[in-house]
Amino acid sequence: MPLFGLRSPKRTRSTRAAAIGASATVAGRIDEVMHDRSVVLRLGICAVAVLGMLAAVEGWKTSFTHRLGDHPARGILAKIDFSKFSRAKTRQALADSVAEVPYYFQNDIEPLRALPVKLRGNLEELTRAASLAEVSEEGRRYFGLLAASDEPAASDDVLVKRFEGFRSLFAQEASVGPDGQEIIADVTLNPKIDEFVLQFEGVIEPIERLGIVNESDLSTYELRPDHRIAVLQAGDDESWLMSTVAAVLPREVLTESGMLGRNWPNSTAWIAARPEMSNWLATNLSATLRLDDQARQKALRDARDNVKDQYDFFNKNQVLIEPRQVIDEERLSILHAEYDEIERSIGLGQRAIRLGTNFLMIVVLAVLIGYYLVRNKAQLARSASRLSIYLLAIVAAIAIGRFVAGGSWRAEVIPVIVTVMILAVAYDQVLAALTGFVLSLILTLSTVNDLGQFVVLMSVSATSVLPLARVSSRSTLIKVGFLVAVTYFVMSWGTGIMQTQSLAGIWTDQTLLFGSLRGAACCLAAGYLVAGSLPFIESSFGVVTDISLLELSDISHPMMQELIRRAPGTYNHSVSVATIGEAAADRIGANGLLVRVGAYFHDIGKMMKPEYFVENMNEGDKSRHEDLAPAMSTLIIIGHVKDGVELAVQHNLPQQLIDFIEQHHGTTLVQYFYHEAAKQADQQPDHRTDAEEASFRYPGPKPQSPEAGVMMLADAVESASRALSDPTPKRIESLVRKIVLDRMLDNQLEDSGLTMTEVHTIEESLTKSLIAIYHGRIKYPEQRTA
Repeated sequence: MPLFGLRSPKRTRSTRAAAIGASATVAGRIDEVMHDRSVVLRLGICAVAVLGMLAAVEGWKTSFTHRLGDHPARGILAKIDFSKFSRAKTRQALADSVAEVPYYFQNDIEPLRALPVKLRGNLEELTRAASLAEVSEEGRRYFGLLAASDEPAASDDVLVKRFEGFRSLFAQEASVGPDGQEIIADVTLNPKIDEFVLQFEGVIEPIERLGIVNESDLSTYELRPDHRIAVLQAGDDESWLMSTVAAVLPREVLTESGMLGRNWPNSTAWIAARPEMSNWLATNLSATLRLDDQARQKALRDARDNVKDQYDFFNKNQVLIEPRQVIDEERLSILHAEYDEIERSIGLGQRAIRLGTNFLMIVVLAVLIGYYLVRNKAQLARSASRLSIYLLAIVAAIAIGRFVAGGSWRAEVIPVIVTVMILAVAYDQVLAALTGFVLSLILTLSTVNDLGQFVVLMSVSATSVLPLARVSSRSTLIKVGFLVAVTYFVMSWGTGIMQTQSLAGIWTDQTLLFGSLRGAACCLAAGYLVAGSLPFIESSFGVVTDISLLELSDISHPMMQELIRRAPGTYNHSVSVATIGEAAADRIGANGLLVRVGAYFHDIGKMMKPEYFVENMNEGDKSRHEDLAPAMSTLIIIGHVKDGVELAVQHNLPQQLIDFIEQHHGTTLVQYFYHEAAKQADQQPDHRTDAEEASFRYPGPKPQSPEAGVMMLADAVESASRALSDPTPKRIESLVRKIVLDRMLDNQLEDSGLTMTEVHTIEESLTKSLIAIYHGRIKYPEQRTA
């Protein structure tokens, strides 16, 4: 293939016929590819990426196209009959079930068993006493025959009358003996007391069944009078008696409607003795109920477990969303329930068809990107690691975009913008724009499936790419984020207007306004995110931005300081190459800053043996090469490339600068020492093999980028111009033209991507720069001495 348009010698008809071989078959080409492990590896990486995209978009499912904050212009009807789990109804049912669970108490009736004996003893004391004064203070307190300390003392007559009246209920009639004497009855054999105590046992029988609660427990367990309780007798594990807290309150049991009040005997004695017996019971009854929290917790668990899920039911063609009604979280859940119901009804056959269709669509997009990479980004396509990072960025953007696309923030724009901005910084704008198109299309089809959203995403992708031809500062990325935010707002608002038939309420549509503002905020956040992660981007993608280049161009860099100290002549040469190379690169639209920084470091290997390079020799110094064989001198000269690469790696210089060090000589011939070796070989026929041309060429590689090509030419012409004794413009122009032509004929620029027009432009720029450096000066007459 002719280089830069140079014509190859014309071939004869027989030569062309001989060059025609048997056409390779498709099977043969496939077999050749399959035997190339690197190709198989890269194809495998691409296949994994395609499957990753397919999984990220859930290619076997239909897209759920509704999002929070949408307001469908025509409303939405139910497509099928379906039901939706009602969280509110289920929560209410659970609350009702829990409310029905009683508080469980154990009833300890042991204290109640001593009450009849105690009552008998108190009654016998009363009947034995001839007067109130003979009754103990405790007995009077039990029956309410003792005045309260905080009240005026009751008259003795009142207390006495009450005592006598209560005592008379149990008095026995005196009997006359045979001798006519009155016989006093034994109180321990008083049938009235026996009958009264027997009836007392029936009165307290409800308490033995239900018990009495301790009022201090009400606040402890937050019990209300209407709370239901279940009472279990001690030693019983099954029979629970149901009641309420009010029924077992001490202050309530003695009222007429209370547990004991309803059980009060109708006998004359009990009716007459009600005040005294009520007082006795209130004084002597104690709480018998003890909370059984374990039983209650078990009942609560059972109640919760037994609550069934509650559902809302919707019929086909039922209105789910009214026209222009905003989809909030509740309405979105209804639409999602319908979507899930439809998905459950889809068979495996339909899913397979959908999966295959999505797979083919993704493959088409992958082939589109792959074709561009092979044709225009061969280095990226041929590197398994770089290709993996690129494809991983795409898959991650799709997965994250799908994950955050469901909210009202329209946050899927963040991974799209971040990805295309990173690719624009790392590679070029065309690849970034193409990737942005693919991401916008896949995310739109897998989320809202809306043309307006695709237009918005594609617009912001293009806007984020166009200004990033150069990243001179972090503020550039933030400014781009602001520009993208404005673009998003305008395009989102504009598509909203285009999709609305009536514009009457469009200007007051807060949903559209806030949705556009939220999306714009996401775009601005994406700019800050890329700006903050720029060092990580550079290390991951192996790129160097203008920000890093400006930092490396600082003369205080340790490598530059060491070069100045060890090889000042080489340093001056590097500065000159940087100056003329940057101007030439800018003329053809290449990265002049990269060329300038690359020129600073391209000869750092010379500091290892500076005395062997002419620019570091002083006038009158003897060249060390005079005592060396041409082959040895060539090894030393060529070695500065390897030494420079090793120094660059040790000081963590970016790969782009290492490429300049490796490629600035390409595979050119060290002509001076080659000719010296050829002369010696002519004089010594036995040493003709010592003058093989391959031994006097740099190892390369040849320049692989336009910037490296500019560097090669700038380095060569700057070095050669120093040897001109009289650097007139004409001589400089001839020198530059000769060196450029030699490099072209030696095929040193064939991999650089430079065109003939660009090479000619570089030649003109280098010529003008050197003429400006070596311009003539006015010669002033010598100053006369006095």
